[in-house]
Amino acid sequence: MNFQKAFYSMTLQSNFSLKNYNTFGIEAKAKQFIAVHSLEELKTVLIENPTEKKFILGGGSNMLLTQDIDALVIHIDLKGKKIIKENDDFVWVESQAGENWHEFVLWTIDQNFGGLENMSLIPGNVGTTPVQNIGAYGAEIKDRFVSCQAMAIANQEMRTFQNEECHFGYRESIFKNEVKDQYIITSVIFKLTKRNHTINTSYGDILGELKKNNIQNPSLKDVSNAVIAIRQSKLPDPKELGNSGSFFKNPIVPKSDFEKIHQQFPEMKYFEVSATEVKVPAGWLIEQAGFKGKRFGDAGVHKNQALVLVNYGNATGQEILAVSKNIQDTVFKTFGIRIEAEVNVI
Repeated sequence: MNFQKAFYSMTLQSNFSLKNYNTFGIEAKAKQFIAVHSLEELKTVLIENPTEKKFILGGGSNMLLTQDIDALVIHIDLKGKKIIKENDDFVWVESQAGENWHEFVLWTIDQNFGGLENMSLIPGNVGTTPVQNIGAYGAEIKDRFVSCQAMAIANQEMRTFQNEECHFGYRESIFKNEVKDQYIITSVIFKLTKRNHTINTSYGDILGELKKNNIQNPSLKDVSNAVIAIRQSKLPDPKELGNSGSFFKNPIVPKSDFEKIHQQFPEMKYFEVSATEVKVPAGWLIEQAGFKGKRFGDAGVHKNQALVLVNYGNATGQEILAVSKNIQDTVFKTFGIRIEAEVNVI
């Protein structure tokens, strides 16, 4: 590797392999790569490289690399977590952006802080969770998110984004839209319960998993363990089989359109999200279209969960993208419903 110059404890590297920095395990090169471990280091990199095109990298869990990155890749590796405020009922916890999300969730549960347990085992780092408004099993980040700190790429000024400023939607936020590529999230604050926890077991298979283990009054840990068991039964470990979790969003369809489609496919599963909209499970659509477990060279669809595209070893990002487009086209031709990628295609 070509070591060009150093900032504090950082080293700028050229032609750097990103294979170990994306959960799909795609081989792609960064024109330049640097990991930052503090706000001072991040600021220095931005100041020292004002004209260089920049690519911000967190846990690499929500992206598909289809090409080399012709930019300075800045890996956000800020660590640390602390309680910043608490009362009898609630605690405000701040986590740095580079903390592993699942490890952070387990830490909150160990402290008996409630609110994140249903989002156990979601891959990625804390700093990217508000971008996607990640969620699982009836919970979303927006429900517990207070604010985040972010550094402006252009002038390195810090800004606080409060919950209501983030324009959270289903896998959406201001960071994917209005201020995309303008800020780097450096830390996030969550408001969690210390007592009178709201135990949410109504979504998906959680209740069944608890019953299987004869648990009638589940704790935060019980719910987390149930979610982990369910996810492990459906989703492959990225360390063993390259993937990015759910590749597609569940489509939200106007009720008027859905009623016509439902007449043709009465077995179609759905959830009402409002008086005028219906959410259809993308995994069901993909499975019915015949893709579950299908393999195309080293790219394919996971055998246990049709929402998950996988890299069996040496698939390129372009090959996985081709599979995703094939799925999208087939689902639209079959059901008249368009499904969108949840991951960021680079």
